[in-house]
Amino acid sequence: MLWVEAFHIIFVVTWFAGLFYLPRLFVYHSQTTDPAGHERFVTMERRLYRFTTPSAALAVGFGLWLWWGYGFDGAWLHVKILLAGLLIVYYVYLGHLVRELAQGRRRSTRFYRIINEIPVLLLLAIVILAVVKPPL
Repeated sequence: MLWVEAFHIIFVVTWFAGLFYLPRLFVYHSQTTDPAGHERFVTMERRLYRFTTPSAALAVGFGLWLWWGYGFDGAWLHVKILLAGLLIVYYVYLGHLVRELAQGRRRSTRFYRIINEIPVLLLLAIVILAVVKPPL
């Protein structure tokens, strides 16, 4: 199971690289005014989302394998799985924003800055739960 844990961590890290950078691209994209800049950001956002999606799937797959191997024991794990589910919903929503921006629909820079903080908060909570395993 140590190999499964290692691959789970590797794919979580690569997934989070995209989760951290994609909303930052949205911030920059929302500030651009020229058509060439818009097209450049559309391409970058689409490629990053497509590159990150397999990492997300593999992180979830290896996480499920760990869950199956170790069992579903402890309230901390219930909360961690709930937060991982929220992370998946957040990631799907980022895909919606990628498509929205590609169509020229923009929200405020402030909106994108706020959603940029969501993966940080989820990462903090998930790592603390996984490492400390607090009795809830």
